Amino acid sequence: MTATTDRLTGDFAISREVQASLALVWKVWTEADHLARWFGPVGFTVVGSTLDLKPGGRFHYGMRAPGGATMWGLWTFREIVENERLVFVAGFSDEAGGVTVHPMAPTWPREMLSTVIFTETARGTMLRLEARALNPTEIEAQTFDQGKAGMTQGWGGTFGQLETYLRSVQDKA
Repeated sequence: MTATTDRLTGDFAISREVQASLALVWKVWTEADHLARWFGPVGFTVVGSTLDLKPGGRFHYGMRAPGGATMWGLWTFREIVENERLVFVAGFSDEAGGVTVHPMAPTWPREMLSTVIFTETARGTMLRLEARALNPTEIEAQTFDQGKAGMTQGWGGTFGQLETYLRSVQDKA
């Protein structure tokens, strides 16, 4: 796994190669039943989700933290290129799907432009997630920049859960 920061733009990026076919990796990123089984920080449980995979469509999900608090997130898709990339605006939401502030960091950017790039490799699939604050205020840009270590940890754990889930799905095939 590698995590990088673009020094000029402040963008965040993290990559992970997984030992699964491109078709399977795409499937578990783009089907609600699969996403609910692996997505989110370590220890969190998806408690509800809807997915409308099309430009302008949304992935709206709730996650329960280990302590019991529930938070909601929202992706609004901008671009979908099958087996190649997902581009979406990500942020926190309420249960009804309205955009809200981060429940634990109110100066976190309300929206982030995120891209997940899928590349077939000799050993499986390389995933690269890129994110940047979308139209941030100055304090939101600072909070985003200061939060990159946490993003590396969070996405690293999420990718780890993805790998575990992919192994379980492959074992059943």
